[in-house]
Amino acid sequence: MDERKWLGERFEEQRPRLQAVAYRMLGSLSEAEDAVQEAWLRLSGATYEEVDDLGAWLTTVVARISLNMLRSRKIRGETRLPDLIIDRADGTSPEHGVLLADGIGLALLVVLETLAPAERVAFVLHDIFGVPFEEIAPIVERTPAAARQLASRARRRLQARNPPPDADMQVQRSLVDAFVAAAQDGDFRRLVAILDPEVLLRADVASIEVRGAEQVASQAQTFSRLGLLRRPVLVNGAAGLVCMLEGKLFSVMAFTVSGGKITEIDIVRDPKRLSQLDLTALDG
Repeated sequence: MDERKWLGERFEEQRPRLQAVAYRMLGSLSEAEDAVQEAWLRLSGATYEEVDDLGAWLTTVVARISLNMLRSRKIRGETRLPDLIIDRADGTSPEHGVLLADGIGLALLVVLETLAPAERVAFVLHDIFGVPFEEIAPIVERTPAAARQLASRARRRLQARNPPPDADMQVQRSLVDAFVAAAQDGDFRRLVAILDPEVLLRADVASIEVRGAEQVASQAQTFSRLGLLRRPVLVNGAAGLVCMLEGKLFSVMAFTVSGGKITEIDIVRDPKRLSQLDLTALDG
């Protein structure tokens, strides 16, 4: 077997993990794929003798590419809702399971978007993938001690802004079902009772943000009058909804549940983003 073919096979073995690393860093499936593909191009241009540990080498390359992408976003002043991963309500597909391992839900990805690029890379590499700070340091162009501080600062910000979500799927689904029922009935009090007092609703159209149980309940009542057909799904591993209007995809709703209340609702309605969603896992 020639060296390039051998490298290609080893690379494909690493691809799922690399895709997961890049997705957590970038929150974008397409950009994650671009980063992984760029890593392959760099690997194919290297000689085997240059690579001692293929997995570590590729992780480092993907991290550096992702860091450059994040820095470019900051220069352009971009903020975005992470790409959604949609699955059937009864379980995550094996392919998506790799991307969503370690309990990386949408709420955490949203908060990761607020971090500085180097903080995000240091946190993802160390806290999620267990990469030592001695290996992270050259990637973020810091000393190991400074890289540790980056991850620690990111961790504190995440803990402050991202209370642990309820992992019990029955709890999540019961609250989402109750939310839909109360909205359809126009029952304002029931809606408020389901929502955390500081619940945050985000919608990608016009970058809408609404905070507070009463304010979000009012929005939900208005939304319920559209006559949507709602299908229970998993959105990034948590209870969510795909909403159809006259047979066409209208929106996707992602819910974060914590402490027995709905704490965040994210709504994707932008037609371009909806057209890019992978809904193949819902077939069958």
